[in-house]
Amino acid sequence: MASPAIACIGIIGKQNNPLHIALFPPDTRSRLDFSLLLTSTLDIFEARLARKSVDQDLGLLQAVDERLACYGWLTNTGVKMVIVVDMAGRPAGRAEGRGAAAAIVGLRDADLKPAFKALQTAYVHLLQNPFYDPDAHSPLSSNGEYRSGNTQITSKKFIDEVRRIGEAWMPGVGTI
Repeated sequence: MASPAIACIGIIGKQNNPLHIALFPPDTRSRLDFSLLLTSTLDIFEARLARKSVDQDLGLLQAVDERLACYGWLTNTGVKMVIVVDMAGRPAGRAEGRGAAAAIVGLRDADLKPAFKALQTAYVHLLQNPFYDPDAHSPLSSNGEYRSGNTQITSKKFIDEVRRIGEAWMPGVGTI
């Protein structure tokens, strides 16, 4: 039996532009498939935004099929974080090696809070870097014209931290 695992982590900017997409094995879907999936969650963010007041955790955004489910988190700066969980993702042997006693059938929204909090902390650390300019990653320039070039986050430290979070998470983990 397999344990749920993170298949993809997406960081989406205020202008709904993808800032970072990280894929995790054993899922074999392409980067384009996950990019389309992340884009499909933007409508759900907008619909829930009007009703959300205090908590940043938007919980389950959509269940794509019997395997994939998208969960969302919204920062106070308007950056959206999406974690796509593969319910049949990690072989049981690997999960047991990390201390899981039995395979988990479903997820609670609270199971992903440690991962989202760790992602938000990594993003805050990125923003604290004096050489990182978040406005340089927006597709719109200050005068309203579209920018050409890369709008992806290229910080190696941030990318490594996202990878660590995606690989370390499993249901029931309290902190990452």
